[in-house]
Amino acid sequence: MKHLLYGESIKGAAHVRNGALLQDSYKIEKVSDDISIIAAADGHGSEKCPKSKNGSMIAVNVFCKVMKDYINHYSDATESLITWLNREGELRFAQNICDEWQRRVRKSFNDSKAEKPVGDDGKTDWKSVYKLYGTTLLGLLITSTYIFAFQLGDGDIQLVDEGGVSSVVETEKILGTETYSLSKVDAWRKAVSAVRRRDVSEGVPYLYLISTDGFANSYLTEEDFAKTCREYFALIRRHGFDIVCANLGKWLTETSELGCGDDITVVLAYFDAREMILDGR
Repeated sequence: MKHLLYGESIKGAAHVRNGALLQDSYKIEKVSDDISIIAAADGHGSEKCPKSKNGSMIAVNVFCKVMKDYINHYSDATESLITWLNREGELRFAQNICDEWQRRVRKSFNDSKAEKPVGDDGKTDWKSVYKLYGTTLLGLLITSTYIFAFQLGDGDIQLVDEGGVSSVVETEKILGTETYSLSKVDAWRKAVSAVRRRDVSEGVPYLYLISTDGFANSYLTEEDFAKTCREYFALIRRHGFDIVCANLGKWLTETSELGCGDDITVVLAYFDAREMILDGR
C-alpha cells in the first residue's frame, strides 16, 4: 500500500502584520514507492536569530540527507537499520544531524561574507553564529513496515487513526515560549526519537501529521488540538486526500488568525488501500 504525502507552510497572522519572514520550512522526499522522508522545522525568528529561516531550511535538508545516507548504507539489512535507529536515534543519529547542520551553517555564514564574531581566544565564535540560525527540527522516515520519528525542540508528530490520536514521540514540555534548539553546540542531547512498527498491508487507514508549534498553540487545550487532528483525518476519509490538500493552506491561515498568530507548517502522510484504489495511485 502506497502512501500519500503533502505539506504546507503559511506565514502567521502576526508575522503578516509586522512584515516578518515566514520562518518555517518543510521537505518531502520520496526515496521509493515504499520509503519516504518528511521533515519540518521552525526557525526561532527572534532578534537574536535573524538567519533562522536559513537555519530551518538547512535543518530539513540535513534530516533528509542524513536519513538517506543510512537507508543506502543499510539497503540490504532492514532489520539492522531498525535496530540501529532504535538504539542510536537519540545519540549517534542525533549527533550526525547536529554535526551536519553546523557544518552547513558555517558554510552559509562564510558564503554570506558577514563579519565573523570573535571570541576571547581571537578565533571565530561559532557558538554565536549557530545562534543566528536557531531552529527546531521534526523528521519522519516512513517505510512499509516501520517508521522512525525524530524531534529536537517543540512541535508535534501525531498518529491519527480510527482509534484516536497519539503522540509518536514524547517530548519534554518547556513552559513559556522557550524551546530546545539546533543552535546549541550539544543540541543532540535534547533530541528524542522513536521506532514504531506498522504493517501497511493490513489496509487500515491512518495518518501521520507533523506540525510546527504554531498549530497546537492556536488551540486553548490539548484536547482541542487532538480534536482538530481527528477532524483532518475524518475529512480525508470523507472527501479524499486531494480535497484536503487543496484547502490546507486556507485552513491553516484561518487557524493562525484565530489562534496564536504564529507561522504554521503541517505535513501529512496518509495510508489507505481504499483511497489508493479510488484515486488510481
